[in-house]
Amino acid sequence: MRQTDTAPALTTLSEDERLFRDSVHEFADREIRPLVREMDAQAKIPRSLIDQLFELGVMGIEVPDALGGSGASFFHAVLGVEALSRVDPSIGVLVDVQNTLVVNALLRWGSEDQKNRYLRKLAAGSVGAYALSEAGSGSDAFGLAARAAERGDGFTLTGRKLWITNANEADIFIVFANANPGAGYRGITAFLVERGFPGFSVGHKEDKLGIRASSTCELLLEDCRVPRANVLGEVGKGYKVAIETLNEGRIGIGAQMIGLAQGALDHAVRYTKERQQFGKPIAEFQGVQFELARAATELHAARLAVYNAARLRDAGQPFLIEAAMCKLFSSEMAERVASLAVNLFGGYGFVKDYPVEKLYRDAKIGQIYEGTSNLQLQTIAKQMLG
Repeated sequence: MRQTDTAPALTTLSEDERLFRDSVHEFADREIRPLVREMDAQAKIPRSLIDQLFELGVMGIEVPDALGGSGASFFHAVLGVEALSRVDPSIGVLVDVQNTLVVNALLRWGSEDQKNRYLRKLAAGSVGAYALSEAGSGSDAFGLAARAAERGDGFTLTGRKLWITNANEADIFIVFANANPGAGYRGITAFLVERGFPGFSVGHKEDKLGIRASSTCELLLEDCRVPRANVLGEVGKGYKVAIETLNEGRIGIGAQMIGLAQGALDHAVRYTKERQQFGKPIAEFQGVQFELARAATELHAARLAVYNAARLRDAGQPFLIEAAMCKLFSSEMAERVASLAVNLFGGYGFVKDYPVEKLYRDAKIGQIYEGTSNLQLQTIAKQMLG
């Protein structure tokens, strides 16, 4: 048989990708790890750390060089989120929302004027947030109560948004409201809202189980005036912006979950080599070895699923079902691996002095935000059954 060229393995990184991933992980180890416990307790990310993330170049990974960004790929964003989440998934999701939701939506749907105005800011120091969810429209993302009424040369937004990640830190928000309720979801429109717009305010901050340093807040829209030039995409086409951006965002959550699981597994392997019981390290017991081997296998499978979805997206190929699969599997895998890490630490795993307790709390949200596990199953089934 004649030997032919073959494609590299999904986990084979180019030199540029490998250097980027390693530099982000080294930064996370050096600058973030010492702050993890304090940030979790105080439920806050220091602004100085956010500024460092901008300096590192991870807040505008796909923003073109000409606009001050890194000009890199979506896959680079996935690698960055994974590397950060090994140390702290709260920082991972801050960077994830910035890149896979806010920047991505602007790159795809923004006008040249909007890109010039907002991508520059998002690469230079402004945090972004993505405001779709409401009290009555979580999984039913298009049952929005927020309204947009035309007023002269712009719109007035009225309503309340809930569960908005990055809300406390953000200066730029993509807000969804219905400009024509009689048309149902075909009235939904996306707007670029700045923190300083009249009638806009950030409300109650949630006190959460996990990813506590990442802010999750309500947004209040009280006759918030938005210029017509700040409509993202077309009036009445916001549902397309929401759906297609969230498909990419789910790959980002997959990256967060595999990073979290890798961090938990690293802690577990290290601890089982050190912990002595019955005269030898517990890593020498076959029962422990089998549990670690199964966790490593599930993590490897999840990483392949996430990388495959990201590679498909960068290649311009369909990735809807792959995004749903990687988000579903990686989030459930992360909870299992983090739970195993707590078990292997024994009593120490249940106290805040050791890192796996936090990772276990952080893992739960992966099955909830950016589409619950049941919604991912529904997406997969619809694609299978036509």
